[in-house]
Amino acid sequence: MRTISIDISDLEYQKFGLKAERLPFSDLVDIVSRELSRQNLARAVELAEHYGLSSMTMEEISREVKAVRDNNAAHSSRKKVPQIYHSSTNS
Repeated sequence: MRTISIDISDLEYQKFGLKAERLPFSDLVDIVSRELSRQNLARAVELAEHYGLSSMTMEEISREVKAVRDNNAAHSSRKKVPQIYHSSTNS
């Protein structure tokens, strides 16, 4: 087993609710994952407000998602058939 050392400010130490000087790597991963999720959610809310999506109902959101999926499915189902060109030569 290896040990790594990470410097963290007192503010961050308190912010993340750390209680001990040592913690298992899996606990660190959980703490970092929760913080990244929190940041991503905050960004998503910010973007939703910016683009006027925050006022949409779940039904409206579901319709939008379905429309995009249907559109993507329509485009992906169009199989591109390679065209074979034959040159006719008279010998």
